[in-house]
Amino acid sequence: MRRSAGRLAAAADGLRELLAPCRLCPNECGIDRLSGELGRCGVGSLPRVASYGPHFGEESVLVGESGSGTVFLSGCSLECVYCQNWTISQARAGSDLSVRDLAEIYLQLQDAGCENLNLVTPTHQTYAIVAALEMAFARGLRVPIVWNCGGYESTAALRLLDGIVDIYMPDLKYADSEVARRLSGVSGYVDRTREAVLEMHRQVGDLLVDRRGVARSGLLVRHLVLPNDLAGTEGAMQFLAEEVSVATYVNLMDQYRPCYRVDEVPDLARRTTRAEYLKAARIARAAGLHRFA
Repeated sequence: MRRSAGRLAAAADGLRELLAPCRLCPNECGIDRLSGELGRCGVGSLPRVASYGPHFGEESVLVGESGSGTVFLSGCSLECVYCQNWTISQARAGSDLSVRDLAEIYLQLQDAGCENLNLVTPTHQTYAIVAALEMAFARGLRVPIVWNCGGYESTAALRLLDGIVDIYMPDLKYADSEVARRLSGVSGYVDRTREAVLEMHRQVGDLLVDRRGVARSGLLVRHLVLPNDLAGTEGAMQFLAEEVSVATYVNLMDQYRPCYRVDEVPDLARRTTRAEYLKAARIARAAGLHRFA
């Protein structure tokens, strides 16, 4: 990774400019977060953190022996009606911190022996995250940086992360933007997310692991299999195989359960069946993908 003090400082400056008017995510609220205005994500210019610590429930390639150093950031640029972490993403549970406090958290996780720094739902807090990385890098932060996001990203912001993020881990939630609008409240999801995934792959390539099987760099894509094929698995997998790489590392997730506001969407009122998950796995393999979590 080409991370350097100069690269981090330049990225922080560029991201700060995207805060007012805010264009950090494709929602492009256009409000002045530097002056305290709050947009759709509900978070200002300071970092807001719900919790942090070594996490052993992530993909095995991230966990290793010592766990993934996760920082759960409050707020979200999406409004998924089935969000399992809605108290953090939608109710924004957590505490506002200084950038220096966030940098200290990074270093604490590295000192705890974590395999990486895993930034969960980072998109709307990109500026504060990178400003804290700049401080932490000056104090010896060297673990791989994981960008654990919802996939709905601004390519302009992503380009500023080139040379900073080691591992991109986006969700590829849908293959139909109308479904995305109905279930996650955003427009243009498919086009914006696919542009973002292509940019991520351009920066870091396919996932590379060390001799222990722990990821060091590259792209890892999550796809949650939803009931009644609302996720559009075939279209999502074909995109990855045909336009990104057949060597894309994919986590087909089967842990969907009804929660939060799913009573608004009858098609989401039940868990995904085993048959639906196995069908999704066959679709992914038929597309030519062969690296799975």
